[in-house]
Amino acid sequence: MEPKRIAILGSTGSIGRSTLDVIERFPGRFQVVALAARSNLEALAEQARRFRPALVAIGSEADAARLRHDLGSPSAWGAPATSARGQEAPEVLHGEEGLLACASHSEVDLVVAAIVGAAGLAPVYEAVRRGRVVALANKEALVAAGPLMTAKARETGSILLPVDSEHNALHQCLRAGAPAEVARLILTASGGPFFGRAAGDLGGITVEEALNHPTWQMGRKITIDSATLMNKGLEVIEAHHLFNVPPDRIEVVIHPQSIVHSMVEFVDGSIICQMSRTDMRHPILYALTWPERWISPLPRLDLLEAGGLSFHPPDGAAFRCLHLGYEALRAGGTMPAVLNAANEVAVAAFLDRRVGFFDIPGVIETVMSRHAPEADPTLEGVLAADTWARTEAQEVLLRGLPAFRRTST
Repeated sequence: MEPKRIAILGSTGSIGRSTLDVIERFPGRFQVVALAARSNLEALAEQARRFRPALVAIGSEADAARLRHDLGSPSAWGAPATSARGQEAPEVLHGEEGLLACASHSEVDLVVAAIVGAAGLAPVYEAVRRGRVVALANKEALVAAGPLMTAKARETGSILLPVDSEHNALHQCLRAGAPAEVARLILTASGGPFFGRAAGDLGGITVEEALNHPTWQMGRKITIDSATLMNKGLEVIEAHHLFNVPPDRIEVVIHPQSIVHSMVEFVDGSIICQMSRTDMRHPILYALTWPERWISPLPRLDLLEAGGLSFHPPDGAAFRCLHLGYEALRAGGTMPAVLNAANEVAVAAFLDRRVGFFDIPGVIETVMSRHAPEADPTLEGVLAADTWARTEAQEVLLRGLPAFRRTST
């Protein structure tokens, strides 16, 4: 069997590192062709030495020059250099050109898209345009440009495989029935560190408290999204585009144990759920090996050890970001891109201690209220809306939230 050839966009982040860990557990079954990272030069260089890709990309030109030197890659004018082990060194590119080259490399079968934020939009679209299988861990690609991505995938035969644990679970559950038999999708949420606390009890939340997630180890931005429930607002939009289910048939329940990763209810009342340990390597392995299932060396779920499972409704008064996700989806067009961009700016401001935790939904709602969505945007239109929303959110932060939208206590 020929190895499956992989490109990883965001290889030094949490998902990228976990993907490489999974790949190492299956010697000879995968070949890493391309690696891309934004700025973690030392980690990217170590990965390149270990996995020997043909192409490596990093954000800045200066870092690319350092990588060429460190890895012994070809100079702009000389003959191909070789590494200390005698193998031809990788090509090194930088910036958006490097990302697009990794996403569209002719030898790649599957692209793992794990770059956080709008920076991942263009390379994901390029991979889809080239008809690649895309293991999608970048929420923004479908949140900001879902109709574009899915239409292009239908045109080129590209396959979008979700890596997020919730959508990966839905993908697995949906194998139990036909699309016409689906009654609703049920996304589970851990509830974050503040589950069970009313809005009036949540004043003065610190960055450290918000980053203290009870079940998952994630990056700082997505951990804050989990605490505000914005991650579920984004996931509702993503689920709509991935599975073509209307928003009124996508529900969210709080499941503090994070063992049931999501569920599908079928028209006969049967509910199929997917369970596993809280370890992102499980959904990554599923995406890398689909449509097959391989015997896995990863730790298994012990149901007796897991104990009881509980489910609760989300508190919309305390966690308004979930409602904003539904609102953006129903508005459509460029509004989800605006939601996502404003959220990124507001979360960054909170992490920098420039605003309070409950100013985050206020910033987002204010920016959304000022936007007239474009109905059928191109990729350029989506990116323009993203840029507009970031500028507008910075203006809101500079001038202060309107009193009626300030929600911190």
